[in-house]
Amino acid sequence: MKEINATLPENSIKGGSVGEAFILILSHYPEINEILKESCGSYGNVYTSKNIEETISLIQQHNFNVVIVNDNWAHYHKLKGLFKDTTGLIIFGELDTKIRNIIKQWPQTRMINYTLFPYKPEDKDDFLRLLMNNLHYSALKNEVQTLRDISIIQDIRLEEAFKQIDIVKKAVKNSLVNELEKRISAETKYISNKKDFQKIESILKRLYLANDVTSLVDIVSDIKEIVRAESISFYILDDDGEPSILKPLVWNETILSHPEYSKHVVTLDQNDFAASAITRGEPINSNNMAQDPRFSQRYARQLRFPLHNILCVPIMHDKKAIGVLEVYNKKHPGSTSPIGFNEEDQNLMLNLSEHISIAITKLNLIQYDALTGLLRPDPFFEKVIQKLVSENKRHEENLYSALVMGDVDWFKNYNDRNGHEAGNKLLRELANVLKSSIREEDLICRYGGEEFLFFLSGIKNEEETSLLTERIRKNVEHFHFQHQEFQPYHNLTMSFGITQFTRKRFDTPDSINKENLIQMVSESDTALSEAKGKNASNGYSQRENDLSLASKNKICVYKTPSAGAERPPEISAETKKPDLMERRQHRRYSTSTVLIYKKNTSSYVTKTVDLSLGGAKIRTEAPLISHNTYTMTLFLGDKSIHCIGDVIYSRKNEKKYPLYEAGIRFDALPPLYQNKLEEYLENLPPADNRLN
Repeated sequence: MKEINATLPENSIKGGSVGEAFILILSHYPEINEILKESCGSYGNVYTSKNIEETISLIQQHNFNVVIVNDNWAHYHKLKGLFKDTTGLIIFGELDTKIRNIIKQWPQTRMINYTLFPYKPEDKDDFLRLLMNNLHYSALKNEVQTLRDISIIQDIRLEEAFKQIDIVKKAVKNSLVNELEKRISAETKYISNKKDFQKIESILKRLYLANDVTSLVDIVSDIKEIVRAESISFYILDDDGEPSILKPLVWNETILSHPEYSKHVVTLDQNDFAASAITRGEPINSNNMAQDPRFSQRYARQLRFPLHNILCVPIMHDKKAIGVLEVYNKKHPGSTSPIGFNEEDQNLMLNLSEHISIAITKLNLIQYDALTGLLRPDPFFEKVIQKLVSENKRHEENLYSALVMGDVDWFKNYNDRNGHEAGNKLLRELANVLKSSIREEDLICRYGGEEFLFFLSGIKNEEETSLLTERIRKNVEHFHFQHQEFQPYHNLTMSFGITQFTRKRFDTPDSINKENLIQMVSESDTALSEAKGKNASNGYSQRENDLSLASKNKICVYKTPSAGAERPPEISAETKKPDLMERRQHRRYSTSTVLIYKKNTSSYVTKTVDLSLGGAKIRTEAPLISHNTYTMTLFLGDKSIHCIGDVIYSRKNEKKYPLYEAGIRFDALPPLYQNKLEEYLENLPPADNRLN
């Protein structure tokens, strides 16, 4: 018998110093199990198991202090990952040499003893002392782990307390929030005896809580119900160019995206209701369209109903008009009112416009795209210039920067098939994927339509630029978007064009301007055209609806010509074929749960990396055979399902250990198991939808 730890007095166990102990005997010899169970019965709760599957079921129910295992089951690759570090191990068998070789497979940090079995009656006391040593060791490890857990919880609570203090400090300093709260209090009292008190209060609270552009424009659509209008429009002033324009974020109750809003833009020099309201800074309430010269033809052409009356109020900020709210056709039950909107409607709209003004200021709406919440191009260029000037001051001119233009592949095909509303929803979801794919120091803007522009800074070399862009490309390719199965290659992807530069490209920090950046954007756009197969130098111009041409989903890098070169710049294309190895049409959840697969006559235990209704990614110590099927058991909390898994691919693991990873597709799960899996996934935290 081998004893690794010093023995302790027998009464220390029987005296209860280790608490309630749990002992597991793992052996496929029933008679041996009974003998060992009788020997260990007075030292704790004893359970027996004849195979790995039964063992896993018991582990989910009890925290075992000691496992007594036959040498046929004691190999590290069979039991690895099943038991906690606090569990002691006693291996028994007939051959001393065989057991010692098995022990060498295990990490040295694991408490392992062994005994020869069957033992003589006089050796039984030695075995029991060995058992006591393991029980004491397990009790001590559990106590240490408990103390660590308590310490971690206390640290987390302390950190949360500091975060809450910081949040409170910021809230106190936020003058806009304080002002909005005062206004909500005053307005709810003012309208307490007026119409639609609860609806108005709900809108005011939602305006107070609005934390992005999308939530703001959703609230605007509800205002028409308060004044009983047929429809509503919401404009903001864009005075970056000449002439200044009113850009509709909501037109006729529809949230617009670029380029849709371009056909509804209003210049301030037009003879138009909205233009007049923002120019004069006063409300307009008209119910005589035939005689009113401000009734421009855009209302007649673009509204889906005849315009009988209109109420148009400016949105003011510090005595300056920054937008317009416009409601159409006062409604009475069953008809449109010929009288139009009354003074009470006008006052209510003016009061609501003040709250919208505060929300616009808080959200800095002038800088952000209404549909996606990303930066607009002009504020994006300003921030890029600020970063470049700042880096120049820190003498970091040897670092690379890059402007990367990305474009959704076959977006017209998506819009034509699924409609513009689905296209808008896609762009919103895509914006979140892109934001989560870049680093904290990077910038992103919606450049127009389905085009997005990135600024990557502080890059060590050109290769790093390509790696960062490739990460964005793969995250989009691997994310599951609604209706993507109807796209070419049954997936929604993006193509990218890169232009790289160092600060040496500019003569001085003061020479960095918007025109420089736009020139570089045109370079990245040229590379993007190559990636999408649209470059005329290839001998053809690819049409967006010609799905038979290039696969797109590529990254191309713009190459600057040498000094004095007469030929045009070269484009270096890094073709990225669609990753068809593992593309599931269901959302993935990053969850690690036990999975057993049978290979030949042996069973192997592993864990999932991610899981979906259609399959799983797992990591293994040995490669699996692609296109082969394996019998599998998947454990979902206190339930399990049995299924056939098809190996879609098996490849080297980039993280080195375990050595391999494999993509598994579940083959025709029975309805009962399908329901179990759906229920398990529904109860997982929803935040970690898989982004590879």
